[in-house]
Amino acid sequence: MNKKNRAGSMILGVAFVWFTTHFGGGFASGAQIYSYYVRYGVWSLFLPLFAMAYNGLFFAYCLSFARKHEVYDYRSYNNAFYGRFAPLFSNLFELLYLCVMCVAPAVAFATGGATLSALTGLPYLFCTLIIGLFIFIVSVFGTDLVRKVASVLSICIIVGLLIVYVPNIIVGAGNIADTIMDMKKADLPFGKALYAAFLYGTFQLANVAVFVQHAKSFEKPEDAGKSMALGMVLNALMMIMVVLGIMTVYQNPEMSRQSVPTLFMVQQGVGSKLMTPLISVLIILGAVSTAVNMVAAMVERINNGLEKKRETQKKETGSGISHTQILAALACCIADFLIAQLGLLTLIQKAYSILAYLAIPVILVPYVVHMIVTHLNTKEVSTKK
Repeated sequence: MNKKNRAGSMILGVAFVWFTTHFGGGFASGAQIYSYYVRYGVWSLFLPLFAMAYNGLFFAYCLSFARKHEVYDYRSYNNAFYGRFAPLFSNLFELLYLCVMCVAPAVAFATGGATLSALTGLPYLFCTLIIGLFIFIVSVFGTDLVRKVASVLSICIIVGLLIVYVPNIIVGAGNIADTIMDMKKADLPFGKALYAAFLYGTFQLANVAVFVQHAKSFEKPEDAGKSMALGMVLNALMMIMVVLGIMTVYQNPEMSRQSVPTLFMVQQGVGSKLMTPLISVLIILGAVSTAVNMVAAMVERINNGLEKKRETQKKETGSGISHTQILAALACCIADFLIAQLGLLTLIQKAYSILAYLAIPVILVPYVVHMIVTHLNTKEVSTKK
């Protein structure tokens, strides 16, 4: 592969990383799209583009800075980015990221539990317990395997969603048109819809912690902008597709009570006998793979704080899995299981909004200030504390 093709491959690859990070259980279930877009009216047809453009600008700035200053883990990146304010903001970011790593797996628990409950008729509490036990076992014993197949699972989910959504959108075109007309008549305020899209984009900003490591693959800092432009288009198009799919059943009186809108759409749409188990399996796989990676990340963070003790345990027991890892994974799963009992829609509508408010002073405001002071990272300033 020549240099030009390799650069293009890296640009596309990092764009896909953004999509697979964004695309979790809440997205796959349709709950995020319904909560932050569809219920605010016809504006949902284009506001996903606004939110993704907003995210794309910040992520491109992050990746460009990381590549320019060669800082590829988020702690080093934050220390360089925040400069002399790093002792405050780097630690605030740590707290924010810990909150994200609590809420995101809880959403995955809730997504998997709600989908399994809707599919089998079993109680939601019992279903989240099943999902939780599976996540605990895999996060302790099979994390490496899950990471290796995560991209394959994501591709399967994307293909599965296309198989599900495209026929339903085509067949339900008349329902979509009727929904748009009713939304126009309802005259829902644009300000509320815009603010919801802003919150959606803002709670996604914490993903900079995930992305900085991928900046190393770029040939030059400018590649970040190209990559995130592609990612913006990909994410926005998939979000709008989900919006259109949900619009096919939006007028159904039962729609507002659904915690898994995608599953409800399939059950009411074409080929429901084939599509229902397909979409259910894909949603659960997406939720579980996301949760496993997040729980494993929390376990690793706890272990890093007990590095010496862990090394001692390994020498004493000869085992690759320490008691600390097992207890940490168990504690994380129990906490996420308890949080998941708040319900999927509550977590997405309330918890994600709280994360957005936390991200405003920690990420949004400092980044805007940094963009102004450094002239969009074109002016050389000291990155040392």
